[in-house]
Amino acid sequence: MGRIAVHEFVSLDGSYEDPSFTAAYGFTDGMAQALGALTGGSDAILLGRRTYEMFAPAWSTRTEEDDPGAPFFNDTPKHVVSSTRTAADEWQNSSVLGPYDAEAVRALKARSAGVYISGSGTLVRALLADGLVDELHLLVYPVVLGTGARLFPEGAPRVPLTLLDQERFDNGVLHLTYGQV
Repeated sequence: MGRIAVHEFVSLDGSYEDPSFTAAYGFTDGMAQALGALTGGSDAILLGRRTYEMFAPAWSTRTEEDDPGAPFFNDTPKHVVSSTRTAADEWQNSSVLGPYDAEAVRALKARSAGVYISGSGTLVRALLADGLVDELHLLVYPVVLGTGARLFPEGAPRVPLTLLDQERFDNGVLHLTYGQV
């Protein structure tokens, strides 16, 4: 059985909605190594519908020359959690898993070496509530945005986590890795 590893770019105040705020900090070699290790252990990608619809046009035309992560994102099977989509034809190796169903995710986890998730806040919150996240990787940027959707909005259920690891990159970004208690 594989692990489910979630990766999120967040501001200090928890905003994750529009990751364009990260551009001012660059992408360090350390960050590339950390995300490479995270994706390298995964043979499946799980995305919520909105994240899939943002990622598909952004990644589907990228090559390894454009971004070293392109082969992972384009070649790896992608599973979209959606109650409204019936197909995911615009990005190779993509399929619709259907509406959120913890048992369907458990089955995907059971047949995978590792499942990678990025963004997909609604999905991530549901997975955390169902105890399905093995690792929550937060790349926390040293900025308060004051706007944007929060990864954990007010009223979100309590989810106990334990700090598994931490790392500071040269640009001031912290990589915090949490596991569910």
